[in-house]
Amino acid sequence: MSLKSENKFETANPEDIYDPDQNYAIITKDIVKIFGDITAVNGLNIKIREGEIFGLLGPNGAGKTTTINMLVGLLKPTSGELFVGGYNVKKELSKIKEIIGVCPQHIAVYKFLTGRENIELFGNLHGINKKEVKSRADNLLNVVEFIETAERKAKEYSGGMLSQLNLLMALISDPEIVFLDEPTVGMDPRARRKIWQFIGSLKEHKKTILLTTHYIEEAEALCDRVAIIDYGELIALGSPKELKEKYNAKNLEEVFLEITGRRILEGI
Repeated sequence: MSLKSENKFETANPEDIYDPDQNYAIITKDIVKIFGDITAVNGLNIKIREGEIFGLLGPNGAGKTTTINMLVGLLKPTSGELFVGGYNVKKELSKIKEIIGVCPQHIAVYKFLTGRENIELFGNLHGINKKEVKSRADNLLNVVEFIETAERKAKEYSGGMLSQLNLLMALISDPEIVFLDEPTVGMDPRARRKIWQFIGSLKEHKKTILLTTHYIEEAEALCDRVAIIDYGELIALGSPKELKEKYNAKNLEEVFLEITGRRILEGI
């Protein structure tokens, strides 16, 4: 199911004009999230096209994880509206859960099980029959060269291995829309690039991916478009190429520096 854009859904960037017939997988409309005296997300407006790899780029504390948690129903926004796959998050969360996969920033695996057992358990929880779960697990493990590692108990894994397992668990249900919250944190450079290739390949299967990251290279390597967020507000939106050209920058780090006077990695 797709949600058509409407004139009332306006992006924060007035220069970003969309085809009125364009389909969107994710829409946030004037989203605000306040925790006590802290405004974590402040009037966020983004529209993510179906089949797009879209990045939320910004320093820790920028509101990236809070945004994902609202989109998947873990947090309620203070105000504003959210739509995922054409469904209203507030009213139709059960339908949304059927079409999404979520790879959280914090590791969520059973360490007394093997990697394969974790993946297959998650597939079973989605109601997929055992034969199909095994087939999907084999395919995922082969693609990321995780076959041998998957037979070991997760308690023996490094942080990077656990992050890879987290990602595979999110994908076992073959979701239409995938939320990846800092998916390569803790991985060594070789593993990170392997996962980049894997995430990039998901686009061939027409999956929509919302990716949060503070890694400049990750955003530039993977994302069709990037929303740069700082202190809960959208400060720039466009393809990496467009943003670099607009701010006469060599990379997205320089874009952030030009806008804010700070580097993304400061304080991380």
